[in-house]
Amino acid sequence: MARITVNVDGMNFTHEVEPRTLLVHHLRETLGKTGTVVGCDTSNCGACTVLVDGESIKSCSVLAVQADGAEIETVEGLAAADGTLHPVQQAFHEHHGLQCGYCTPGMLMRSVCFVRENPEPTEDEVREGLKGNMCRCTGYQGIVSAVMAYSQTAGEQEAGR
Repeated sequence: MARITVNVDGMNFTHEVEPRTLLVHHLRETLGKTGTVVGCDTSNCGACTVLVDGESIKSCSVLAVQADGAEIETVEGLAAADGTLHPVQQAFHEHHGLQCGYCTPGMLMRSVCFVRENPEPTEDEVREGLKGNMCRCTGYQGIVSAVMAYSQTAGEQEAGR
């Protein structure tokens, strides 16, 4: 067993984990962050995407011990404590960027990271930036529209600071 400490959605957690435990399983089974979806277990689909120290990663491809000391953001940490949707969640809702919802947590987290990296993307850049996350339902246009709208909202918020 190995002792790890992680900060997840603003809260510190210290646990003993088996060295072979994947981060996705630690988040879901130990910390109860079930919004992080186990999709393919092969890092192909991106449903398990979370942010680790600000970078989007597929949590099925990282061991929990590799995240020791990291700050992790999950989909559960997006909305405000009062339930107000995060701007990326609101954009996905308004632009029909979800259908069955299975890929949505990973899409949301990748979108947050992508817009931080590229605050004024073109549509082609959004498509390229999300290519590691698969959706089997929407045809992607609603997702792309949502990310474009979110990038405008995020840019307006930054300008107002």
